[in-house]
Amino acid sequence: MQKITTFLMFEGKAEEAMNYYMSVFKNSEVVNIKRYGADMGEFEGKVIHATFTLNGQEFMCIDSSVKHKFTFTPSVSLYVTCETNDEIENAYEKLSKDGEILMPLQAYPFSEKFVWVNDQFGVSWQLTLAKN
Repeated sequence: MQKITTFLMFEGKAEEAMNYYMSVFKNSEVVNIKRYGADMGEFEGKVIHATFTLNGQEFMCIDSSVKHKFTFTPSVSLYVTCETNDEIENAYEKLSKDGEILMPLQAYPFSEKFVWVNDQFGVSWQLTLAKN
């Protein structure tokens, strides 16, 4: 059966981002991590490939050793349905810190409570409160 996994590419901050996301979402862990060796100069010790989970959902990330002219864009975002008000408030507080709020935390016609943010790494998150 085909499996689709979100894959995040960073330029030197993959492990920092991965650990940060795991601090935001419960039931999260590093599944595996491989690092660049000494032959990679400034990339030595950075993430060549990692798999981690956020609340049981699998993600992958890398530190690209090649500089790119692109980064993350809000046209692709991670959509999270939060079960409780505390959960959405906590995720919002952490993900918006040093980031950018694209749509403020409030009620919208499509959600009782919703927010859209770009985090400090440029990854875009949409958080919504589950309907009762």
